Amino acid sequence: MASVVQNFFFDCADAYELGRFWSEVVGKPMADDDVPGDPEAIIMLDNGVTLFFGQVPEPKTTKNRIHLCLEPDIPRDEEVERLLKLGATLLHDRRKPDGTGWAVLGDPEGNEFCVLRSAAEKAATS
Repeated sequence: MASVVQNFFFDCADAYELGRFWSEVVGKPMADDDVPGDPEAIIMLDNGVTLFFGQVPEPKTTKNRIHLCLEPDIPRDEEVERLLKLGATLLHDRRKPDGTGWAVLGDPEGNEFCVLRSAAEKAATS
């Protein structure tokens, strides 16, 4: 027997705003009934997994123990720039001069996530 991942739950201060950011990141809409001020927001991914944002009273205080790693469909560095313009922050730059590596970003509420190389970039160096 095995379990299936149903959703990734993000504790947050503003579910709608954080959901709006991640909606832009993954290119998928929020649920039709999500509106500003809602304590919950949902984004359904193509594979059936849900990104679920739930308002909690306490702020984020330490490093995430789990995080998302994103493989963009455009070059990694272009995706990093796009996400920074959306409101992410660069926390750790693990990119190497030979084009390998990744970037660790924080979403608007400080949740860490990584941006990896695109599949095309990986194929070009293997």
